[in-house]
Amino acid sequence: MYTLPDWFPMLSTANADGVPEPYNSTVAARLGRRRIPINTTFYWGHKVDILFRCWPGDSAAMYAVALLLVFFMAVLVEWLSFTNIVKLKPGGSNDVVGGLLKTGLYGVRSGLSYLVMLAVMSFNGGVFVVAISGHVIGFLIFGTRALRKKSSGLDSSKP
Repeated sequence: MYTLPDWFPMLSTANADGVPEPYNSTVAARLGRRRIPINTTFYWGHKVDILFRCWPGDSAAMYAVALLLVFFMAVLVEWLSFTNIVKLKPGGSNDVVGGLLKTGLYGVRSGLSYLVMLAVMSFNGGVFVVAISGHVIGFLIFGTRALRKKSSGLDSSKP
């Protein structure tokens, strides 16, 4: 029976005796000589790599810090979506500067959105829950009128 070479582990579904192994949701990819597990289904646990290799590591406390970071990044994305920090007056002398500032904030918001997306792509259930929770809480605070004070000068509503 023909078996696949060792350097091609992703398609290997049989062990050395030719017996098919049960389906495994973890696909092993090779990067140089190091095998990196890539999860293709959601799983629960604190041993996960989020955004960077070996971060947060095996520590439950660092996993909690990572979850808080993802949560606050998602809230920040929503704040940047609904805030109006740079106010442009039609015909004003600072149209170019204001336009550049708005463009920069848009770039920051887009970058943070992609970081949250990449964190969710770790397929960890906790990361998914806190990312969605951060977006929902951020929208509740900044995107709806439910928690907004009527007399506040920091009203972030869009006309």
